[in-house]
Amino acid sequence: MEGQQGGDGGGREFHRVADDLRARMADGTYPMRSFLPSQRDLAEEYGVSRDTVQRVLRELANEGWIESRQGSGSRVIKTQRIQSSTPRATRLRHGATLGPLLSEAFEQPEVTLDVYTLTSESLDAHIRLQAERIRGGSIAPDHIGLRMILPLRDLDLPYPRVKDDRDDGRLRDRLHDITDRHTDSLRTVLKALKTERYVSSVDVQIRHAPLTPAFKLYLLNGVEVLHGPYEVIQRQIELASGEEVTALDVLGLGATLTHQAKDGNPDSSGTVFVETWQAWFDSVWTHLAE
Repeated sequence: MEGQQGGDGGGREFHRVADDLRARMADGTYPMRSFLPSQRDLAEEYGVSRDTVQRVLRELANEGWIESRQGSGSRVIKTQRIQSSTPRATRLRHGATLGPLLSEAFEQPEVTLDVYTLTSESLDAHIRLQAERIRGGSIAPDHIGLRMILPLRDLDLPYPRVKDDRDDGRLRDRLHDITDRHTDSLRTVLKALKTERYVSSVDVQIRHAPLTPAFKLYLLNGVEVLHGPYEVIQRQIELASGEEVTALDVLGLGATLTHQAKDGNPDSSGTVFVETWQAWFDSVWTHLAE
């Protein structure tokens, strides 16, 4: 989970800046070992206070994205890595990362996304980027279909949780708040594209299954798969109250993903990989998800 804190106006600005910086590190805008802009430049770019920028950088450091040293700035030490053997992956501008692969998927007339994930946070950030491209006229899909499977709300998840107190429900409530916020954003952004007549048809379906996500799965247009495990980490999380707790959490956006694509050969490893995970998703969607 790539979670944050706060619920007021400052909290919303915190979420916005943190989400965008994660997306930039994940898509290669800020590659491994590069430095983020200075705190002053970030505050000016995003129109927020230096205090908000400092809170964001502290959160990103706790999540393992950056390391910050006094006088030397914030260096990127984690990015979204995708292991891919497909020829097309080597032609992408930033290499095989989720952003460019989703961008190529959205360049098709019929866009279908099947997603299994712990939260909708990562997907929301990428969908908003694609909506900007559609509104800008650079791409023009005719149909966008999204099916997403999330865990049941009342499921006793092993993460995120306070490390030494499994009965402490504050991080579970925080997870639900984050998921609800990004799920609402996804629905709003995609349905607005139809309402504003940028896209002829949009179909958004979200179901919940009694499964603890140990991995995240993206099926793109029925021909590509991105699959990767959640990495369990220990980190500090600052709650909305300002209290800091030691938590067991997972980072989805920074996890290494495996990329496979159908290649026309029914017996190839790529084709079998895609068809196997499509069948798994369809079975959970049909028989377990509500």
